[in-house]
Amino acid sequence: MPPHSLGSGTISFGLVSIPVKLYTAASAGGVSFNQLHAKCGNRLRQQMFCPVDNEVVDRSQIVKGYEFAKDQYVRFTDEEIKSLEGEASKVIDIAEFVPLSTVDPIYFEKTYYLGPDKGGEKPYRLLTDAMTKMERVALAKYVMRGKESLVLIRPSQHGLMLHTMYFADEVRDFGEVGKGESATLKEGELGLAERLIQELSHDEFKPQQYQDDYRERVLDLVNLKVEGKEVTTVTPEVHRAQVIDLMDALKQSLAKRAGSRAEEPERKGAAAATSKKPPVKAEKRAAAPDKTEKKAQAGKK
Repeated sequence: MPPHSLGSGTISFGLVSIPVKLYTAASAGGVSFNQLHAKCGNRLRQQMFCPVDNEVVDRSQIVKGYEFAKDQYVRFTDEEIKSLEGEASKVIDIAEFVPLSTVDPIYFEKTYYLGPDKGGEKPYRLLTDAMTKMERVALAKYVMRGKESLVLIRPSQHGLMLHTMYFADEVRDFGEVGKGESATLKEGELGLAERLIQELSHDEFKPQQYQDDYRERVLDLVNLKVEGKEVTTVTPEVHRAQVIDLMDALKQSLAKRAGSRAEEPERKGAAAATSKKPPVKAEKRAAAPDKTEKKAQAGKK
């Protein structure tokens, strides 16, 4: 089944317009639970309640309000909010191009795939190939679902991706967080840390080797409950990390890595030995003729 488009827009690249469609690039795969009434097992409904009038409020009676002072609100209708978006909500107007390496990942919020809409195939291809060759990404503004976002468009996998981003005033100052400035490193600790990092390093990221083990455990338990099987829950034991000298911890980590590397060839060799048949018996069978062959040879003599 082809992916479902979330909406359409137009990338404005100078005087070039590129009609595009947006597609969801990823979705969280966590496990969600519904809230049930313990007495009867039915799903509970969420209702909006007004404590002043002491009544449940229907959704048709709800309006949006912005709190400009304590318990004081300015009201907005959906039409007023929609009018503020205007035509800009459909236009992704590129402001500048920058190297991707200059953009801190902390600004990334969500990712979408961009595909060409009808009539936009050639300019889409032109922009993709040009950005790939120049090694640049584009920055623009785009209104999505009533929220104006800073967006980054980058070439990837022979197409374009769009990342919604946080504005600078939405990112908290890291300077407010302590970073262990008062700590003093011992001689040799940095070198050992670098060695351990090197031991754990690979040339590329392989996302397929990581799975959500918690989700798998929850779904396995769900299946057992659906099948009516008895379930025994065991609380996992919490292993508290023993506080030891940092230098010793680094040395033990490196020794453990060296031990696991030494065991790996032994395990492979043992597995190969058990999978092969001993060659001695096969050679004996080939060298020693059977009884029928001996009688045939005696008859010839």
